[in-house]
Amino acid sequence: MRVLVYLTLVVAVVGLLTLHPSKALCEDLTIAAASDLNFAFKELVSDFEKRTGTHVKLSLGSSGNLFSQIQNGAPFDLYLSADIRFPQRLAKTGHAVAGSLYQYAVGRIVVWVPRRSLLPVEKLGMEVLLDPSIRKIAIANPKHAPYGRAAVAAMQHAKIYDRVKDKLVLGENISQAAQFVESGAADIGIIALSLAIATTMKEAGRYWEVPLNAYPSLEQGAILLKSGKNPEGARAFLVFLQGTEGQTIMHKYGFILPADTRRP
Repeated sequence: MRVLVYLTLVVAVVGLLTLHPSKALCEDLTIAAASDLNFAFKELVSDFEKRTGTHVKLSLGSSGNLFSQIQNGAPFDLYLSADIRFPQRLAKTGHAVAGSLYQYAVGRIVVWVPRRSLLPVEKLGMEVLLDPSIRKIAIANPKHAPYGRAAVAAMQHAKIYDRVKDKLVLGENISQAAQFVESGAADIGIIALSLAIATTMKEAGRYWEVPLNAYPSLEQGAILLKSGKNPEGARAFLVFLQGTEGQTIMHKYGFILPADTRRP
């Protein structure tokens, strides 16, 4: 049944793109996406634009800040959050298209250090954060960034949070936290795996992956927004994300794809 529904949706979207090119293909598509999608979505958006001719305006930020912008009327077509609870709330408050919620991935976190660092992160894991040479530890702000909350939970699970909390420096989002460490503004950081394995970050540093049982599952969700002006383009992008090419790119950046997902 799910396959039939999916195929029906694909046919419908293709039909819309064929019958109404001026609306779906020529009008810009505006996407609000969590910062952990930075590198993955640069590839996804580039490929989508080449396939459809639709120009995508991508706004990256913390899931919580983007959520607030949407609540205040920001005209995004599609919202992809690192915490599925944000789009779920938008569905309940009437800001989103009913029935369009889709869990697109489960995120993961790592402890990351610059390649020049002598810290044995691969050997010590979370315990490396207790090294006396560390002055600053970068994480995303847990008040509005899901990856920041996951970092705090992982430190609490390892029973080291109280010993290192005074060394924390907070990025506005997970990309900024990664920049803090990469630039040397922080000695070490807890960042998204999707950023750590991107080519630039992989060449610049080393990491240890935090076990999934050390923090609450980072279930990530997408939803179509009523404030958007290109609903056909937004649906087409979700179909592309769920297709072979989109899934390959998501795997490439370390995202776990949920076994049971809902189609938009």
